Amino acid sequence: MVLREAGYQGGMGVQRDPWFDNAKMALVVLVVLGHSWTLLPQDPLVAHLYDFLYAWHVPAFVFVTGYLSRSFTWSRARMWQLTRTVVVPYVVFECALALFRVHVGGERLEDLFRDPHWPMWYLAALFFWRLLTPVFAPLRGGLPVAVGVSLAAGLYAGDTLDLARVLGLLPFFVMGLKATPERLERLRDGRVRVTAVGVLAAIWVLTTWTDRWASTEWLYYRSRYSELDVSDTRALLTRAALLVVGTLGAWAFFALVPRVGGWFARMGAFTLVVYLFHGFAVKGAEYAGYPRWAESAPATAFVVTSVAAVALSLLLAWRPLARWLTHVVDPFGPAQRQVESAVDLTVATAEADAIATAVDEATSEERQPVGR
Repeated sequence: MVLREAGYQGGMGVQRDPWFDNAKMALVVLVVLGHSWTLLPQDPLVAHLYDFLYAWHVPAFVFVTGYLSRSFTWSRARMWQLTRTVVVPYVVFECALALFRVHVGGERLEDLFRDPHWPMWYLAALFFWRLLTPVFAPLRGGLPVAVGVSLAAGLYAGDTLDLARVLGLLPFFVMGLKATPERLERLRDGRVRVTAVGVLAAIWVLTTWTDRWASTEWLYYRSRYSELDVSDTRALLTRAALLVVGTLGAWAFFALVPRVGGWFARMGAFTLVVYLFHGFAVKGAEYAGYPRWAESAPATAFVVTSVAAVALSLLLAWRPLARWLTHVVDPFGPAQRQVESAVDLTVATAEADAIATAVDEATSEERQPVGR
């Protein structure tokens, strides 16, 4: 899903952390992988892999989003940046993906913009999470409050702008806001990495029986408890359990993420490009009849789909292509940077002229005769 401190794209003048770039790129690859698996016949293995992945990778993505949102304020500059990097892409791609699905896929979509379609929910959620940042960042006890909001959201939250998801996943965002480099440094310990492997193995075992204690729908954090045919008490306990599993899985993932730079880390500057464009490829494969072929050769289709999903992610994050696609994702960004560069150049030129004038005047005074 979505990512740097005040936006999503990377800037050449920004000091980047290869750990977070590696994490962001790995997470967006997992997003593409999970969406691609929906094209496959839902045999037990695919269903298990899907539930295992969704138990922790979206919480991890939201955590990263929170951590990189810590400096957000309600200042005019930040609000404009939020509009430019979140609201504008939401409007552009909600329209583009809807047109693609209607006119190419023959689907019927309702409530455009009010009810985000498919991957667009994350931009809607990010918009509200960013606005909540100045509230939760300084708030002592903010995480318990966010947990309480998440538990209650399943009782009352509606579908408008995926508010149920926004509030349901809020604890992971606030957890990222409250994280510090010093706390995250603890994940570098070798013993923590060993434990992380065990945690992910335990989640793998636990998700073997997802359908017994929950269902895949629970992992989306988007439905009211009343829609899931369980009592409120059972629903609150299930949501609480998922919050714990998501937290442990996210931490385990971060403990295992490499901390070295390289080509993969550099791709982490373009996660939003991957996130927004991959849906056209996945839906295009669906409309082309890929699921029918997948049913005829499920084992081969699983390998082909997984490899293709990873390759698609890397292609979209490939710098020459990604930088071009960034103009679609952030159409105002290049113009703003050109204006800023022009202003900087004008100021620098004016300063240089002033210095040159001062030097000329000083030199002229030195050349004046002292007197007879």
